[in-house]
Amino acid sequence: MAISSSAPPHCGPPLPASDADQVQFAMNLEFLEAEFFLYGAHGEGLDKFAPYLTKGGPPPVGGRKANLDPLGFKIIEEFAYQEIGHLRAIYTRVGGIPRPLLDISKENFAKLFDQAVGYKLVPPFDPYANTINYLLATYVIPYVGLVSYVGTAPYLHNFTTKALVAGLLGVESGQDAVTRTFLYERKDLKVLPYNLTVAELTDKMSKLRNRLAMCGIKDEGLIVPRELGAEGLIETNILSADDYSLSYARTPQETLRTVYDTGDEHVPGGFYPHGANGRIARMLLKNKD
Repeated sequence: MAISSSAPPHCGPPLPASDADQVQFAMNLEFLEAEFFLYGAHGEGLDKFAPYLTKGGPPPVGGRKANLDPLGFKIIEEFAYQEIGHLRAIYTRVGGIPRPLLDISKENFAKLFDQAVGYKLVPPFDPYANTINYLLATYVIPYVGLVSYVGTAPYLHNFTTKALVAGLLGVESGQDAVTRTFLYERKDLKVLPYNLTVAELTDKMSKLRNRLAMCGIKDEGLIVPRELGAEGLIETNILSADDYSLSYARTPQETLRTVYDTGDEHVPGGFYPHGANGRIARMLLKNKD
């Protein structure tokens, strides 16, 4: 369920920030999506397709072309080009930030999936090995951007910025819905060579993100207990939502705890070895006690 007003301090409102700072914070997630999808579809990233958007930031670590079937390729290629558009929109309307160093290596994903299941998978999980693995890895990413935009929207002031975030949120939500529907159709499929189904892996990944963010249930797998389903009537959970079937929201602090894979917005790691960029993220890095 959603966090109430009596939530602990680390689940309070986001830090005070301008509209531009808040939207530029989201660029960190858009960079991650763009690079992961571009490499997955084409084996090359923003340095090939839109180098000016990087503002001189370092190239990502470990990206490679995925072994996708025709449908998987079409989905991921479209996502990739959409992410370029998202970055262009933010860059044009509020200005850009340098691309942070991103770790999209199979080793980083393997560590994340090991953490989710609670033991080392053998062989290590490889997101680039096949379409199922790649869509499971995709499950990890757009949803984080979706709930971050939902968390940002109430704190924006300018109409133009609100309109920008609404447009970004719409497509991020669509990407998450496509990903979850694709996986739901294969929910009972065993992810080879592991003795785990697609549904089981999504559930474990969502529970990991809830633990890292430390602010209750704001992330759910493809199958949930009936009390968490829509109106408490179903276990099917193609879309993750709260008791009112509204999207969950996360603050920048919660988001960073998740994507850093450290459970601490002050300690970088995970997809961002040196931390995210922009005023909000860098201020949090500097303010570690």
